[in-house]
Amino acid sequence: MEEECRVLSIQSHVVRGYVGNRAATFPLQVLGFEVDAVNSVQFSNHTGYSHWKGQVLNSDELHELYDGLKLNDVNKYDYVLTVCDPVMGDKWNGEGSMYVPEDLLPVYREKVVPVADIITPNQFEAELLSGRKIHSEEEALAVMDVLHSMGPDTVVITSSDLLSARGSGYLIALGSQRTRTPDGSVVTQRIRMEMRKVDAVFVGTGDLFAAMLLAWTHKHPNNLKVACEKTVSAMHHVLQRTIKCAQARAGEGLKPSPAQLELRMVQSKKDIENPEIVVQATVL
Repeated sequence: MEEECRVLSIQSHVVRGYVGNRAATFPLQVLGFEVDAVNSVQFSNHTGYSHWKGQVLNSDELHELYDGLKLNDVNKYDYVLTVCDPVMGDKWNGEGSMYVPEDLLPVYREKVVPVADIITPNQFEAELLSGRKIHSEEEALAVMDVLHSMGPDTVVITSSDLLSARGSGYLIALGSQRTRTPDGSVVTQRIRMEMRKVDAVFVGTGDLFAAMLLAWTHKHPNNLKVACEKTVSAMHHVLQRTIKCAQARAGEGLKPSPAQLELRMVQSKKDIENPEIVVQATVL
């Protein structure tokens, strides 16, 4: 009998669409994990729509929920998933911009990252956390070493500005994982992935990526290459299905709406469960 693996997922939640816990819970369950979800935010829909309504959980309310689990002695978890992935900012037209207050940066650096096992920043967030800029693959690897030194054993820079040899239609992601051998030495595996860009704006992809990377690194604990290939390939299938359905609904030549671009998660169950590998990772 397979050992039960439990995840406490503390993220936002929407009634309509797939972001936060809505994006993370289904793939984790499909991949065999028991998920207890705490909704830090509960909105009618994600903020990519024109309007939204809902509530934000404050710290006292969060503690109250956790105390209830603790009192019943059901607070034993293998993993805690919270998309401090870290969600801090991104680049638009080459310019970086934070979408959280700047005074939170020291909190991420000094409190959040040191206790994380896995972090999945984009290039801008990796630069903010490390205090270093990335202009080349070598500099990206050095930044991931800095992030390792802060605590996490697995670092994946999910998107970068680095140029792909395949052309401008491809996006480069980089990963680094430290593992400890029985004799106490540390081995670092580094990988690069080149993914075809999709001409659409999706919401919830970071949450889906973090959940699947957690699942596949659990199943392949010492093989970042395989874990990332399965994660990114599953992402590819979900996004291709989503854009195809969205364009069909929008009509020829028309731009899909946020509602039409909601991730086709349930329809992609088989691809999440057993993804055909369409993105190969290169070991550096």
